Amino acid sequence: MKRVLQFFRRETVLCISGLLAVGSAFAVPPGRAYLDYIDFRVLILLLCLMLTVAGIRQTGAFTVLCQGLLRRFRSLRTVGLLLVLLCFGLSMLLTNDVTLVTLVPFTLLLLESIPEKDASRITIRLLVLETAAANLGSMLTPMGNPQNLYLYSRYSFSMQEFFSTIAPYSALSLLLLTGSAVLLLPAQPIAPRKAPARIEHPRRLGAYCLLFGVNLLTVLRILPPWILLGIICAGVLLLDRRLFLQADYSLLLTFVFFFVFVGNLGSIPALSGALQTLLEGRELLTAVLLSQAISNVPAAILLSGLTEKGSALLIGTNLGGLGTLIASMASLITYKLYAAVPGSKPRRYLAVFTICNLVYLGILLLLYMVLP
Repeated sequence: MKRVLQFFRRETVLCISGLLAVGSAFAVPPGRAYLDYIDFRVLILLLCLMLTVAGIRQTGAFTVLCQGLLRRFRSLRTVGLLLVLLCFGLSMLLTNDVTLVTLVPFTLLLLESIPEKDASRITIRLLVLETAAANLGSMLTPMGNPQNLYLYSRYSFSMQEFFSTIAPYSALSLLLLTGSAVLLLPAQPIAPRKAPARIEHPRRLGAYCLLFGVNLLTVLRILPPWILLGIICAGVLLLDRRLFLQADYSLLLTFVFFFVFVGNLGSIPALSGALQTLLEGRELLTAVLLSQAISNVPAAILLSGLTEKGSALLIGTNLGGLGTLIASMASLITYKLYAAVPGSKPRRYLAVFTICNLVYLGILLLLYMVLP
């Protein structure tokens, strides 16, 4: 029983999505129609991006990039701003969770040289800013986060439509994060750790970059997803088959469960009609609020079955990643890494995280209200 409870705490969203899928199956018995519910293109793209980015990360290329950029700077404010901007930029291509997994441990190592009396305050501020930067930067591209990839496919956005919808919010987010870093981080000197870093297996890095390019061809709807899957699986088998163990299969299964649940809702006309009536005209606000409770990826899948207003859901689920700790599951990565550090102050981190995220969310919602 203890193990079951631990699994539920660790994979809460997966368990909830599974219960919803199983519960809906009593109203709509399983059949061949279930296969039509599942968007295999999204699942294939997610898996292939996970495998490719894991391969690039394993070569140490990200660490080398960070150390190379930070070697020239000695001011904590400048270094912190650079890390925030790195999170913002890298998340567009590497996804928000991979960016945080890569940069947060590096940040914690870098800040070990700060005097103890300042360490907790500065570390919390910088980690909160990096987390917000990863969540906000990732919203600008379809491959930046899972809900974008799903919505991009679900509503058949063109790249121009996608960028024009989200670009104003991304631009304002960049200004907010830059200003926050300048205001919240002190200009005291810092001596970056000179831990040796080098790229392992440069040829493999080149191969993984080529595979990443193949992923982009499918994102752009040039290469069919099943061909992509074959190419990526063959490449990983040749380069390093252990990468198959690093994919987030719980996220993929969560998608499957929500596909089934949403598909079953659509098969009950009276229920789906009532929910669509409640949602009409409130798509963005509903997406923001629902994300606070179940996170923005499940919110995107659930609400997409009830409305054709994809632009509102795209904005709402991306802005909805701000707010509570679970609004974006990537935010949990930073929290877990920080909480594991000796002397960490999780309650203070949660307080600063929530305040900053709510402020950013409020400002970005104001932008939505004033835009035509």
